[in-house]
Amino acid sequence: MAININNLQNTAQVKIDKVEQNLQRQQTSAQLNASQTANQKQDSVSITPQAQQFAKLTDKASNSSGIDQEKVDKIKQAIAEGKYKVNVEQLARRIVQFESELFGKK
Repeated sequence: MAININNLQNTAQVKIDKVEQNLQRQQTSAQLNASQTANQKQDSVSITPQAQQFAKLTDKASNSSGIDQEKVDKIKQAIAEGKYKVNVEQLARRIVQFESELFGKK
C-alpha cells in the first residue's frame, strides 16, 4: 500500500487554513460582542431635581454663619434705645417646650 505524501501535505495545509479562518471568525465575533457589550453597559447617573435643590441648600447652609446679622443689629439697637419688649408668656412657653424636648417629656 502506497501513501501519497503530496496529498497529505495539501490536506494538512487545508486543515490549518480552516483552523486559522475559524480563529479569525471567533476573534472578530468576540470583538463585536465586546464592543456591543461595552455600548450596552454604560453607567449613567441622574440626579433628581429634589436632590439638586437639596445640594444647593446644603452648600448655602454650610457657607452661612447661621446668624441673621440684620436682625441682631435691630435687636441691639432696640435694647440700647429701651424699645425692646420681652413677651414673657411666649418666653415661658418656649422654655417649657425646650425642657420637654430636652428631657423627652411631651
